[in-house]
Amino acid sequence: MNVSFRQLRLFLALAETGSVSAAAKVVHVTQPTASMQLKDISESVGLPLYELVGKKLYLTEVGQELAQTARAVAQTWDAFEQNVDAAKGLSRGKLRVAVVSTAKYFMPHLIGSFCKQHPAIDVSLEILNRDGVVQRLRDNLDDLYIMSMPPKDMDLGDEAFMPNPIVVIAPTSDPLAKRSAVPLHELAERRFILREKGSGTRMAADQFFRSMKFRPDVRLELGSNEAVKESVAGGLGVGVVSRHALHGHQKENGVSVIDVAGFPLPSAWHIVYPAGKKLSPLALAFKQHVLKQISRRK
Repeated sequence: MNVSFRQLRLFLALAETGSVSAAAKVVHVTQPTASMQLKDISESVGLPLYELVGKKLYLTEVGQELAQTARAVAQTWDAFEQNVDAAKGLSRGKLRVAVVSTAKYFMPHLIGSFCKQHPAIDVSLEILNRDGVVQRLRDNLDDLYIMSMPPKDMDLGDEAFMPNPIVVIAPTSDPLAKRSAVPLHELAERRFILREKGSGTRMAADQFFRSMKFRPDVRLELGSNEAVKESVAGGLGVGVVSRHALHGHQKENGVSVIDVAGFPLPSAWHIVYPAGKKLSPLALAFKQHVLKQISRRK
C-alpha cells in the first residue's frame, strides 16, 4: 500500500468537509487533481473508501478507519512542527478548540488575548451544543474542549477552571424579581422555559429538580440561551440559564435573576481532552493561558 502524506491530508479534508471540491480547496489543488488523487488512494487500499448517495458523500467503514488514521498522522505531524517551532522560539501553528454554546460569552476574550501574545498562530473555534462537542471529543477532532458537564463514560484529562452558576430568570416586571429566598414550591404553578435535553445547563437543572422531587411544568425546550431569554422576557414563563448567558449580570434585556432557594446551582467550566492524548505545545500554552487569566479575575 503506497499512500503519500499529501494524499492522507486530502482524504482527511474529504472526511471533514464531505465534498471533493471543498477538500480540494482545503489542500489547495484543483478538483480534477483531487478526484484523481482520491481514486489513487482507493486503488492503493484496494477497497471502496466512500460512496455517493444522491448528492451526499458517505465514508465506508474502511474509509472511516482511514480517516481516523489520517487524523492521527496529521495531529502527530502538527505536534512535531510545533515542537520544532518551540525549540526555535517561534509560535506558529493551528490551535483547535471546541466549546459548548454558553461558553461563547467568555471564550472569545480568552482566545483573543492568547492570539495577541502569539499573533502568528491560527485558531479554529467550534461552537456547538453539548452533544456536538462531546461527539467531537469522542472523535478526537480538536486539541481542547470546553464544557460544563464532561461525559462520565470517558477517560479524560479534566481541569475545572471557573464557576458556572445556574440561575432562574423571570421578566424584570415579575413580582418574584423583587423578592428574596423564594421557595422552590412557589414555582410549581409557573411554566418553565428550559434548554434542550442534553445541554449542560439542562442536565444540572434536571439533577437538582429530581433531588428536590420537583417537577417543573415545561412549556418550551429551546436550543439557545438567546431563545430562552427572549421567551422569558416575552412573558412565556421562567427560565433556567447559566449566569454567563447574562454576561455575568443580574439583569439583561428584560429579564432578571430570581433569588430561588437552592439556586444558583453549583457548576463549573472544564477544560478536557482524551486522557491518552499528548497535548501540542500550542494546546499546552493555551491551557495555561486560560488558567492564568481566570486566576487573575478571582
